[in-house]
Amino acid sequence: MYYTRLQVICNPDFAEILMAEIAEAGFDTFMETEKGFEAYVELEKFDKEQLQYIKDRYSEQTPLIFYQDRIEKQNWNEEWEKSYQPIIVDDKCLIRAEFHKIDKVYPYVITITPKMSFGTGHHQTTHLMVKAQIDIDHQNKRVMDAGCGTAILSIMASKRGAKEVVAFDIDEWSVVNGQENIGVNNCNNISLQQGKLSEVNITGMFDIVLANINKNVLLDEIKLYQEYLVPGGLLLLSGFYTHDIADLLKEGSTYNLKEVSRDERESWASLLLKKD
Repeated sequence: MYYTRLQVICNPDFAEILMAEIAEAGFDTFMETEKGFEAYVELEKFDKEQLQYIKDRYSEQTPLIFYQDRIEKQNWNEEWEKSYQPIIVDDKCLIRAEFHKIDKVYPYVITITPKMSFGTGHHQTTHLMVKAQIDIDHQNKRVMDAGCGTAILSIMASKRGAKEVVAFDIDEWSVVNGQENIGVNNCNNISLQQGKLSEVNITGMFDIVLANINKNVLLDEIKLYQEYLVPGGLLLLSGFYTHDIADLLKEGSTYNLKEVSRDERESWASLLLKKD
């Protein structure tokens, strides 16, 4: 069996939204690369017109290259496992795959098999989010995980003592993969839905909202996030560069969200905001 491989070279700020759009065109497997990502689908089983529309639309906003070729079917997870290494965050949290051996005891151990969904801890933004979670009081808190990917942040929230975690993602494969990871980590207090925040069925208020998405989505959805936050609630954001911090703080201030702290890692940044 052969697959169509789409190699996308793009600005990291647009990677996640492009993956979501390309998934709608029929592609069902994604893998990060140094310059963007690759998308795969069974040969010719995608909407060519929709794919061209996506390319034309986003080329007006950012430099973008699409390259298609044909490859034979292979074991994607086996290829991934060859290069996947465990991640240690602040010597307190180990992020590993099931096949990794544990040589040391850590306060938190998260087992993740991403299967091409995002959120392995390797990306700087995921690392920043998990690092920040270590210092946030989750005990008996209600937590929302927006754009959860592999559900790594939901799992960390659960392990940190959250009472309930409500997670969602627009990507079907992420939801399936997230459910698997939740089960492997025995986190029974996490519920997971597919869709955008405006589409999923969520009720009640939250003490903590986690959102590791790109800058453009964050700017659009901060208003929605704060509507679900209790007074004094925390909004933890990442998925953007340090030079984007000012824009996010400006948008947050519109809704009485004040900066508590910030962090950065290789030009990527995270922000912790509090609702006054």
